[in-house]
Amino acid sequence: MEARFNLFDSPTAAKVAQRFHNAGSAIARSPLPKSTQELVNLRASQINGCAFCTDMHTKEATAAGETPLRLHLVAVWREATVFTAAERAALALTEEATRIADAHQGVSDETWAEARAHYDDDQLGALIALVAFINAANRFNVIVRNPGGAYEPGMLAAALD
Repeated sequence: MEARFNLFDSPTAAKVAQRFHNAGSAIARSPLPKSTQELVNLRASQINGCAFCTDMHTKEATAAGETPLRLHLVAVWREATVFTAAERAALALTEEATRIADAHQGVSDETWAEARAHYDDDQLGALIALVAFINAANRFNVIVRNPGGAYEPGMLAAALD
């Protein structure tokens, strides 16, 4: 399987990708725990059917020390006992914000209150930015049908640095 279009072959798309990567770096350096960031990235990517991002974030999380058990259970996090209350709040916010078109209210007050209970303003700001960011990244990759499977940890950062 091959992508239908290489975004890096387009001068405009390549410039956008570089700036997009820079914005993502700011989120990565935020006080939001790295493990939470990868769980959020993975869950949104699963929901959006983004093979490339699912592959990338599973491998990046593994390289950062995340356990296979937790990665295998992200898709069913509500029924799993391996996630903290804070991670569960982040995953709930991720799902509701990713599926924003599925509910007229967007993120529910209950989900918002739970996230507020676990994250300070800077962490919550990073979480909101991360959810918006990964959803945009998923759309880039789904549109061009970037396949999953060949990603190696650090590969995207190396290509854009």
